[in-house]
Amino acid sequence: MRSALPSTLLRQSVRRPALRTQRRFASSNPTQEAAQKKAQDALANAQVGAEKLLASVKKILGPVGEKAGQLLGSYKEPLVYNASVAREVVKQIYHAERLSPPSLATVREAYAELWSQVSNPAALRQLVQSGQLAQVGIYGLQAYGIFKIGEIIGRRSLVGYKIQ
Repeated sequence: MRSALPSTLLRQSVRRPALRTQRRFASSNPTQEAAQKKAQDALANAQVGAEKLLASVKKILGPVGEKAGQLLGSYKEPLVYNASVAREVVKQIYHAERLSPPSLATVREAYAELWSQVSNPAALRQLVQSGQLAQVGIYGLQAYGIFKIGEIIGRRSLVGYKIQ
């Protein structure tokens, strides 16, 4: 029994021969070749980074690291490789987006502004009058809930710590 999907695809491919030709010769596109070259370079950098990471971990952990490596068995190489690839991707995004951590002065200024608003009774009165107090309360409740969920995940138990 034939489905309608293959015949639909066949009709679309017959109607658009130019699109089919573009797909066929897409590998000769210079921008795609440049992107492939960039991806290969990133992969090579990630492999070099993985080797450096593995060497530094071995040096730092010594015999404990060797035991951990033996316990991981065949999973050790993919884990180290994936960690180094993730590090390289994050590093490339960090540089491409021109990201930088905030300065200490910026952090201090933000928290000083927040504290001045919270400690000012006029600002609290304005929250009550504008009706935004409920919204601020809900945001606080969400933050508290996320914190508690993190604690539960960290304890690996819903209530208390498991004591042996």
